[in-house]
Amino acid sequence: MSSRESSVEEEEEEDGGQHFIDHNEIAPSTSSPKPSTFGIHHEDDFNARIHHRSCRRPRFSPLNKWYLFAILLPFFIILVYFATDFRDFFQTSVSYVNNLPPPPPPQDHLQALYLLRQQQLGLFNLWNHSVAHESNFNFSSNSAFLQNFKSTLLSQISLNNQIKHVLLSSHATVVDDFLTVEKCGKLDHQNRLSQRKTTLEWKPKANKYLIAICVSGQMSNHFICLEKHMLFAALLGRVLVIPSAKIDYEFARVIDIDHINRCIGREVVVPFDVFAKARKKKHVHIDKFLCYFSSPHPCLMDDDRVKKLKGIGITMDKLKLPPWDEDVNKPTERTMKDILRKFSSEDNVIAIGDVLFSNVEQGMMMQAGGPLVHKCKTLIEPSRIITITAQRFIQTFLGKRFIALHFRRSGGFLKSCNGKRESCFFPVPQAADCINRIVEKVKVTAAAAAPVIYLSTDAAESETRLLQSLIFNNGKKVPLVKRPQRNKAEKWDSLLYRHGLEEDPQVEAMLDKTISAMATVFIGSSRSSFTDDIMRLRKDWGLTSLCDQYLCQGQSPNFIADNE
Repeated sequence: MSSRESSVEEEEEEDGGQHFIDHNEIAPSTSSPKPSTFGIHHEDDFNARIHHRSCRRPRFSPLNKWYLFAILLPFFIILVYFATDFRDFFQTSVSYVNNLPPPPPPQDHLQALYLLRQQQLGLFNLWNHSVAHESNFNFSSNSAFLQNFKSTLLSQISLNNQIKHVLLSSHATVVDDFLTVEKCGKLDHQNRLSQRKTTLEWKPKANKYLIAICVSGQMSNHFICLEKHMLFAALLGRVLVIPSAKIDYEFARVIDIDHINRCIGREVVVPFDVFAKARKKKHVHIDKFLCYFSSPHPCLMDDDRVKKLKGIGITMDKLKLPPWDEDVNKPTERTMKDILRKFSSEDNVIAIGDVLFSNVEQGMMMQAGGPLVHKCKTLIEPSRIITITAQRFIQTFLGKRFIALHFRRSGGFLKSCNGKRESCFFPVPQAADCINRIVEKVKVTAAAAAPVIYLSTDAAESETRLLQSLIFNNGKKVPLVKRPQRNKAEKWDSLLYRHGLEEDPQVEAMLDKTISAMATVFIGSSRSSFTDDIMRLRKDWGLTSLCDQYLCQGQSPNFIADNE
């Protein structure tokens, strides 16, 4: 009870003792003293009677009682006000009252949240700036500084978010909608498209063809080789002939070749079989076979590759030596003018040896949408069947928000990485630690943390099992999801079986790429063309996240084996 309440009660008790004592309680006794013999009252008795009469209170009239009531009423109201919760008198049984949203935060809370928002936006701008320019750092000398800077910055962003939640802890519905900033959001794709450098129109001349020759690496390398051949074909004004499936991958099963022509608005690519049929000759003759690289050997061609070309009806003259000294391991940066000057020809059919490692107009090649003028997001993309199958897999197993991880391990990757100046093959525990940090980064400001990680890998089960055991967030395991074995009860992959594309390793590889390209955040393997092609798709589709990165980017393996 408050001091104010107790003082009011004490005042009422004093007033009650003064005004409400019954007059019968102080009336004279019925056994009054007897008079004297001479009929004269005793003086003491007389004085006592006078004193007794003077102490008696006169009875109040009705008017006096109303005055008393008027005086005591305010005290009574004050007592009732402090002693009673009036909400109990106005309770309602209507159920929707309990469902009303909580009141908005107080004004001072809103001011604090506004300041937090300004701070948070500043931190995010600083973070994005560090991510955008991270590739420009010399990691050998600045790695420790950069990692410490990023760690400190991330902790401040997390602290900012915690303060926000404390301020709004009693306003749960406001927390989800107020001050939402997506730190791992998408890059501004439209802005990047508007900032593209000068693009090149592809307008082939009549009966002028360039046969693509791609011999290095696996399918992802060949896609990169095809993309570079398209730049050469556009520069030289030629139609690009897609290699035959008899000597290369069956590209028509994984990409939509007609999509490229539709995007350009004219026929600029043609499959080899269609080209050979249109020539109406028994053999296809390459009028001039030019080499781009001179080292380690011209055109990167060997006798086996030459035999395969002859086996599909291609004849050619002797390989022309490269127009310059060019080493595959140290390619020189070249311009469009260099290509026009060295590779222009009046011959109808020419071929250029593998250009996978060429370094021509790299800025144009790496920009969103590529170097050519077209009306689509990208020219080389998965077929419609593979794209829909990827979407159905995501809807079945992953949901809207997920992280994709390309975890390359086999195929000589360890030896290849250790042969570089900075190795890219990380021990599983170190890789797991890097992945956990990215998961936490996604969770800091997102509405909900990505619940699963899609795993695209060639790793042995022993490695993936260990990796799974080490991926946690807030004490809960983060599932690593791989494509399951074929199950007739599952319908997500029915399109592949309906079109005879099931159990094709190249189709499955492209499906992995497509699922990964659609992720909220992508973690790739450094020095992997598979990863590079996923990043190209994400860039061209406008799905690149601010948190996309290579696994353990900026770090070195904490243990590296000796070379043989």
